[in-house]
Amino acid sequence: MSMTPSWVMLGFVLGVLFVVALPLRKTEPAAMAPERLLQPVTPPVRPRPLQLTTIEGVFAEWGAFAVWENETTEVALWNTELNSFVDFYEGRRFGDTIFFRTIPGLTRRIVSRGKPLPENCPLEFTETEEHYREWLQHGSKEQPTEPRPSPAPVPTQGSK
Repeated sequence: MSMTPSWVMLGFVLGVLFVVALPLRKTEPAAMAPERLLQPVTPPVRPRPLQLTTIEGVFAEWGAFAVWENETTEVALWNTELNSFVDFYEGRRFGDTIFFRTIPGLTRRIVSRGKPLPENCPLEFTETEEHYREWLQHGSKEQPTEPRPSPAPVPTQGSK
């Protein structure tokens, strides 16, 4: 008899031993969906930003109260959905034209001195620390500030 069948048998036995020695792979059933896909998606807390045409219209009416420094000012616009001043804008003046851009937050102090703004003013205006120091140097006293009441609703672009 030939030795070839015994070598084939030896190879087969070694192959079986090799397969048995491999670690078992754990497989997850394909039918189960991951938990994160089953949880409801929560909407963002902050509503979509207002269009710049809103701040342009509001500023056209109330911009006389703005404090300018190097042809730049910052304002906070009342948000009727959140009932707070949470929409912030920087205004830059070039001649008679004012350009606005949204900013993440105010970098200047809110004006809390002088004649108070009308109750229905939908903007809070800011001033630089330098303006405030100059005002204090002239012997002016800070007036006590009380929280302002909610202003009238700001008309959006679609309403009149």
